[in-house]
Amino acid sequence: MLKHFLAAALLCTASLPAHAEDFTAADWNKVLEEARGQTVYFNAWGGAQNINAYIGWAAGELRDRYGVTLKQVKLDDTAHAVATVLAEKTAGRDEGGSVDLIWINGENFAAMKERGLLLSPGWAQDLPNWRYVDHENKPTITTDFTIPVEGLASPWGMAQLAFFYDGARMDAAKLPRTADELLAWAEANPGRFSYPQPPDFTGTSFLKQVLLEKVTDRSVLDRPVEDDVFAEVTKPLFDYLDTLHKVAWRSGRAFPQNYPAMKQLLADGELDIIFAFNPSEASSAIANGELPDTVRSFTFPGGTLANTHFVAIPYNANAKAGALVTANFLLSPQAQARKQDPAFWGDPTVLSMEKLDPAARAGFEAIDLGIATLKPEELGPALGEPHPSWMERIEEEWNRRYTAEN
Repeated sequence: MLKHFLAAALLCTASLPAHAEDFTAADWNKVLEEARGQTVYFNAWGGAQNINAYIGWAAGELRDRYGVTLKQVKLDDTAHAVATVLAEKTAGRDEGGSVDLIWINGENFAAMKERGLLLSPGWAQDLPNWRYVDHENKPTITTDFTIPVEGLASPWGMAQLAFFYDGARMDAAKLPRTADELLAWAEANPGRFSYPQPPDFTGTSFLKQVLLEKVTDRSVLDRPVEDDVFAEVTKPLFDYLDTLHKVAWRSGRAFPQNYPAMKQLLADGELDIIFAFNPSEASSAIANGELPDTVRSFTFPGGTLANTHFVAIPYNANAKAGALVTANFLLSPQAQARKQDPAFWGDPTVLSMEKLDPAARAGFEAIDLGIATLKPEELGPALGEPHPSWMERIEEEWNRRYTAEN
């Protein structure tokens, strides 16, 4: 329902002009002065305790260093925040908006960019800590789901799909190494694999992984979906899912609600293989007592889905300066190193180690990635995200085919 509302509202605002902000990050002293005393409402997914705790730590640092109050507005779906900004623009609320900062990427970023709902291009590159960002070697920092970012959002972290298994129950030598091998393994081990039900982010990430492996020409996924090719391009994906569901957990008649639910099924011994869009997730879960210490990671040598996640500032944010200061702090070596540490979050950095001074680099080198985390060089190739329009259509088709009411 929310997506249908979002699409309709976007159409209604297509002719509205973008609103120009009053200042940029170029004059940083002015930004710092303006930010002091402001409250930043940070709309961010709130489904993980460790991430919420990290944001809470950042809030304390921002308060003590810059006099900025950061308040997390916990979301279960980022589209809710996008819809809020959209509704405010439709109502002519071009100043004093209720959303100051959004954790965002993918279709939500594409929607906000398309309709002029974001602070003007280039502000991210003006941030003082941008000089540390590894935009030269990490293409997903400048292109999000095939959409040029153009400085409309500041990178916050990296993500790449990784798989986890319990070494006490499975032989590492027999792990599947492709989507087809995973299907063959599932057929040989009925009921031991599943994925979160779309539109859950982790669940749709699995669908993208299979699609990328099964499609004959990946370049078609770089372009907006077209009706006349959708069925042909996605047929291998849905043929795969039709077969998988017959041997999946609960025979494909039910799915875990989200990643935490799927993780619990591994901990309970109901599933043997799970996955997450964070290579450090297994180590973090072990450290938190959520998974046994026999869990380990593996990947597909041919590559797995990868992207960058960002923070963005709505065009009508009430606390623009405070949001800029927050985005800059989240890019600082200290904040990025803490975020990469599995003891706190385990989210890979967007910074280049070569751009850091020795002391900052040492902070990263001292991080214990954890017993279940693959080294960056072991993750294999990063596969780029399809154009956002593909997943909108695929989620609709998945729902039509597989939900109980159908």
